[in-house]
Amino acid sequence: MTNFEEKLSRLEELSASIKRSDISLEEALKSFEEGIKLAKSMEKSLDSIESKIQILMNGPELSEEPKAKKSSGAAEQEGPVLGLFDESAEVTGTRA
Repeated sequence: MTNFEEKLSRLEELSASIKRSDISLEEALKSFEEGIKLAKSMEKSLDSIESKIQILMNGPELSEEPKAKKSSGAAEQEGPVLGLFDESAEVTGTRA
C-alpha cells in the first residue's frame, strides 16, 4: 500500500472483519497483526507530516522583497528554529 488513505481504508476493513461473528480465531489474529503493522506505519507517517508542519510553522516568514543581510561580526542563525534539543542539558555520553 502506498498512501495513507489506502492504509486507513485497509485498517477499517480489518477492523470490520474482526468484529464479524463468523470469523475464526486464526483469521482474527491475522487481521489484528496486519492492523497493528498498518497502524504503526500510519503513526510514522503522521509523525513525519507533523515534523514537516512544525518546520514550516517555525520557518522564517516569506516576504515580497529579500531582506538585506547584516554584515555584523556575530554569527547569525539562519533557517527555522526547531527546538530539538534542550540547550541547557549536559552531554555526558551515557544514556539515561
